[in-house]
Amino acid sequence: MPIHCEIISQDRIVFQDDVDIVVLPGEEGVMGILPNHAPLLTTLKYGIITVRKKGEEQYFTVAGGVAEVLPEEVVILADAAENVMEINLARAEEARRRAEELLSKIGDVDTDEYLAAQAALRRSTLRISAAQRYRSGQPRIGGG
Repeated sequence: MPIHCEIISQDRIVFQDDVDIVVLPGEEGVMGILPNHAPLLTTLKYGIITVRKKGEEQYFTVAGGVAEVLPEEVVILADAAENVMEINLARAEEARRRAEELLSKIGDVDTDEYLAAQAALRRSTLRISAAQRYRSGQPRIGGG
């Protein structure tokens, strides 16, 4: 018996299918969600969502958000999310370079601009490491 999983970013549905398990990077730690899981609502931290269906795994970066877990469904509303296989590594590296450059110019001042640049750096670094790791066949479920 599968559990339905939806990963939704601010601009699109990133993933939608029935799966065997969903592994989420919750604020309190990594959690595995199986069919008939107890209902819960959790915030997500930057990390990797893993979904497994019939032994095949797919990986998605997530940059924060919330997940609602019901016995037959997991709905993830992500601040930003994408399939690791869709990551353009060159664009992610360029985004990291721009964020690092901006942070060096701004300094360590707690402004909106600084926080936005810091978030851009975290997201681009996550995307780069996920693409490098998960495209090489290294991970196991829950990795990330």
